[in-house]
Amino acid sequence: MNRLDTTDTEQAARLVALGLRRKHVPDRDVTYRELVRRYQYDEVFAASVDAIAVGLGLLVLDVTSRSGIVLAAEPGSVFEIRMEDYARQAKLRERRDTEKVLHGIAHLAVAALCFPRSDDLANDQYVGRVAVDAVDAVVRETCRVLDERATKDSGNADPSIDEPELERAWRAYLRRPEVAATKDSRHNSDTTRGMVSRALKWLADRGLLQAVGEEADEVFRTTSRYQVHVRQLASQAAFRELLNLGVVPPLTTGGLVTAATPETI
Repeated sequence: MNRLDTTDTEQAARLVALGLRRKHVPDRDVTYRELVRRYQYDEVFAASVDAIAVGLGLLVLDVTSRSGIVLAAEPGSVFEIRMEDYARQAKLRERRDTEKVLHGIAHLAVAALCFPRSDDLANDQYVGRVAVDAVDAVVRETCRVLDERATKDSGNADPSIDEPELERAWRAYLRRPEVAATKDSRHNSDTTRGMVSRALKWLADRGLLQAVGEEADEVFRTTSRYQVHVRQLASQAAFRELLNLGVVPPLTTGGLVTAATPETI
């Protein structure tokens, strides 16, 4: 039989709906596990799931027993979360386009630190860990390297108002304070560590990271869903460029990253 009946189509749509539940995984749902298994072994059912996702403006990135169905929003989809919208929710200190790039750099750094080696990204059993201060240190070091490179190439340490958007962003990040504790001892969202903390918590809210340990430590570990997303991200030039700068530090034996030092640059 080469077509699905109404019940099968409903089941295909249910699998897509389960993928939209941020923290839901097959381990906690027998029905979800069965639908994942069917996707993997029933080509007609899988094609129906893919078609339903496309109709909703979604792309099926992967379907595994660990991650469930992992979806990504296509450009223009109602499910799309654009970086300018994400940045708009934060307090603006710079131009809006610069603020957008700043937040984008923070997210790239989180992904690079969670999976600093290609072998880690390819290993389904690998779990990365990352902390706020480590991400902030790497982004700040990346911005310093970019600033030095630009200054050396141009011979001008004072950026003009017509400088490229990315150049404005890294200079803006260097100017912004790392931390300014608020009255309740949390990082101020207007600082770079506050920006990083927001990125990590945003990812955790969507089931891509999980908070571990004491909240004050702000340490997070990766989920299989996040690994699938980063695999897609790794093909993009911005991600490769960040890794090629050589500022992403090695992992410690405890699984946490350490701040970059001159020897690791």
